[in-house]
Amino acid sequence: KQTQLRACVVEEDTEEWQEDPDFTGLERVGGVDLSYTKGDDTTACASLVVLSFPALEVLYEDYQMVAVNAPYVSGFLAFREVPFLVEAVQRLQQKEPRLKPQVLLVDGNGLLHHRGFGVACHLGVLTDLPCIGVAKNLLQVDGLVKDELHREQIRSLQKEGDTFPLMGTSGRVLGMALRSCSNSSKPLYISVGHKVCLETAVRLVKSCCKYRIPEPIRQ
Repeated sequence: KQTQLRACVVEEDTEEWQEDPDFTGLERVGGVDLSYTKGDDTTACASLVVLSFPALEVLYEDYQMVAVNAPYVSGFLAFREVPFLVEAVQRLQQKEPRLKPQVLLVDGNGLLHHRGFGVACHLGVLTDLPCIGVAKNLLQVDGLVKDELHREQIRSLQKEGDTFPLMGTSGRVLGMALRSCSNSSKPLYISVGHKVCLETAVRLVKSCCKYRIPEPIRQ
């Protein structure tokens, strides 16, 4: 199933607003996350928030407590989480279609994944929305490791907006480490989900950050 869906991922910009340096035409940015109850990996809150752009004011919120029954298997997290996020997008389309997000920021990875198909790709293909993976920790795949070289690269991110590419031993750039704000030296790990190129993904995440975590996900 994952291999079939992987073939549908579009790794380029597909929307007019993506080509504009100021993202003119982009008015709604969504954020999704699944947060688990402490000590219980079967009860979670599935969240979808839509913010205005560029003001980043909340336009829509959907929070639903859900029972997560699929087992956790490394590399297949999406099969646990994505159905609930797809349902949240569908509820939004039914309730407030005019607030449908033009892009989704996903708390997780996209192409930066064991088989190049993380939760941001999975959600993007199923909803047909542009999606960007925004991870707080480095997924150690394709030779990417949190070694001294990686820590040195992180230290080289001196100012807000600084980046370095996450190149695997395959020679492929799987994502980008971004220092998203001056107050935090911890980077974000950005990767393509669907219908967006990496450069655009990084620019958009940066423009959604007041703090380390971009506002659509933080909210």
